[in-house]
Amino acid sequence: MSKTYHIINYGCQMNESDSEHFAGQLADLGYGYAQDFHQADVVLINTCCVRESAEKKILGKIGEMKAIKAANPSKVICVAGCMAQKDGEKLLRTYPQIDLIIGTAHVNNFRAIFQSYVNSKKKDKKIFSDLQNDPQEFDGSFVRKSSFSAWVPIMYGCNNFCTYCIVPYVRGRERSRSKESIIAEITKATLQGFKEVTLLGQNVNSYGNDQKQVNAFSDLLKAVDNIPGIERVRYMTSHPRDMSEDLVRTIAASKHICKHFHIPVQSGSNKIIKAMNRGYTREQYLELVANIRKYVPDAVVTTDIIVGFPGETEEDFAATLQLVDEVCYDVAYTFIYSKRSGTPAAKLTEQVPLAVKKERLNRLMELQNNNSLVRNQALVGKVLEVLVEGPSYNNPNIWSGRTDGNKLVLWPLADRKYTIGAKLNVKIEAAQTWLLKGSAQA
Repeated sequence: MSKTYHIINYGCQMNESDSEHFAGQLADLGYGYAQDFHQADVVLINTCCVRESAEKKILGKIGEMKAIKAANPSKVICVAGCMAQKDGEKLLRTYPQIDLIIGTAHVNNFRAIFQSYVNSKKKDKKIFSDLQNDPQEFDGSFVRKSSFSAWVPIMYGCNNFCTYCIVPYVRGRERSRSKESIIAEITKATLQGFKEVTLLGQNVNSYGNDQKQVNAFSDLLKAVDNIPGIERVRYMTSHPRDMSEDLVRTIAASKHICKHFHIPVQSGSNKIIKAMNRGYTREQYLELVANIRKYVPDAVVTTDIIVGFPGETEEDFAATLQLVDEVCYDVAYTFIYSKRSGTPAAKLTEQVPLAVKKERLNRLMELQNNNSLVRNQALVGKVLEVLVEGPSYNNPNIWSGRTDGNKLVLWPLADRKYTIGAKLNVKIEAAQTWLLKGSAQA
């Protein structure tokens, strides 16, 4: 009977991609997937430490492993990801049920690490958290969750050091993969039937900067756009400071690169933007939006906003509301600022009271929800091309898909059969804040 594994994933899309890498390497070693982690021979917890609230949840899950390990001492417990990178030694001391700590730079050589551990007689607990270790090119299998869409990391690490963010400290400095290896991975994915790829990096716009390349991300997008079999190319996350006019023109002229621009502004106040160490001004950001709408008139523009950053006054917040109203985003992902120990912002003295942050968030959400509805209502009566994702979560007779701009579209099954990953034209008949409804066209 073959041994089994179970992976518990927390955090961002890069973590989801890392978990697919871990799963592929375990599969290459002959391990099968176990639905229930209680029954698995290997349990890997891929962690996140962006917010302390997430850490508490993860620590609870690690704590659960104590009784499971006691019941089956041969079970291997691995803790990976950003929290493992940040607190590896502390975790190993506090939770003796852990066998291996896998830092963020050791995802692609996990197979060798794991194999060495299970083959050793002593079974010494070990920590692999050397951020100087360059990520090796992955030569194994993937166990991808989607049957049509693939995550493809193009770089690792971050050089930005936004004052509220822990990521550069746990992901290390930026290291770009070679263009050739990325193209080879995507080509292989298309041959396996994947229609959509999402290029991943903490700041994809700075791809190639560590190798002194000019316009490297733009050149990479052009190459990916021409891979036979590719239907859609997405990317995340972009930093407004590094999104050039050349890049916008490249996307506008492309055949398959999605016309969805996610450009996190975080605040509309120059004072707060500077305090966050974002590296641009409000005026420069608005110029970028103007360029996007100049070259891609039907672009979907989305953003991230943090409310209540230390020192944010009512005047600063009003500047954010004004910017949101001016840009009229399709979607804004809004967050209340929370202290993240280990970051410069956590030491700032002008912390905004929680009640004030909540009140401001409510005002921002009210404005943005109205803007989202207005943007979606403008699509009623139009026929949009969607990539079929399958039945909706709540009703097998209602199917779902996403537009080029990443808008969720629902339509009734009727008497037709749809192929997951195929393109379909849907006429939009109704709009809501977060989704569109319509009917499939012949």
